Amino acid sequence: MRTDSADEEFPERVADGLGSLPGVRAVALGGSRAAGTHRPDSDWDFAVYYRGAFSPESLRGLGWPGEISGIGAWGGGVFNGGAWLQVEGRRVDVHYRDLDEVEHHLAEARAGRYRVERLLFHLAGVPTYLVVAELAVNRVLRGELPRPAYPEALRRSAAEQWWGDARLTLGYARAAHAGRGGLTDCAGAIATAACQTAHAVLAARGEWVTNEKTLLTRAGLRDVDRILGALRPGPEALAAALDETAGLLERAVGAPA
Repeated sequence: MRTDSADEEFPERVADGLGSLPGVRAVALGGSRAAGTHRPDSDWDFAVYYRGAFSPESLRGLGWPGEISGIGAWGGGVFNGGAWLQVEGRRVDVHYRDLDEVEHHLAEARAGRYRVERLLFHLAGVPTYLVVAELAVNRVLRGELPRPAYPEALRRSAAEQWWGDARLTLGYARAAHAGRGGLTDCAGAIATAACQTAHAVLAARGEWVTNEKTLLTRAGLRDVDRILGALRPGPEALAAALDETAGLLERAVGAPA
């Protein structure tokens, strides 16, 4: 087991390597390591902020083994690529962050505007203000980056839009799936609507979100597990579960207001 001092020195060495790459203006540590909520086996998340062109091949030149994607290979949008690496026996994720794009989404967030993009491993998708959230919570190791507060306009618009999406998700499941006995369809709608509502709750509080890992817990919505665990086939049972979910979510969004 490595000592705490070794873990303190490790991100500095990684930042030296990443910060030396052409076009990179800043390097930040993110995830549980930046938040101080990591476990001993947690990986290390780094973001490289570049201006203009950035070549993933330059990252390969550092000699760290692993998988290195091209720009846009993670679906485009705010998650425009990255790498899964092994560095000194540790698992390291590197995310590419185009500073021009980040600054655009920062300006949009301050105006209360954002989009939701589809991304693997995210039930509700990711809001484009995710890259702004990273600026707010990550630890800058090299260079300088803005550290924005949660914009008041975004608190209002995101809370409203996410809650509207959740209501539509449940309403569609009630109308289109419950009557046909679509258990899987209803289960998916319940899970998705719960995540959408959790985004609404945290937006109303002005709390940044960077992923869905603790989203339901932070929003106080873990009771949805009970509803899903008791889900049974049949139109009446599914309609009742959707109605119970709607009540749970309505109470959650009422709390911040």
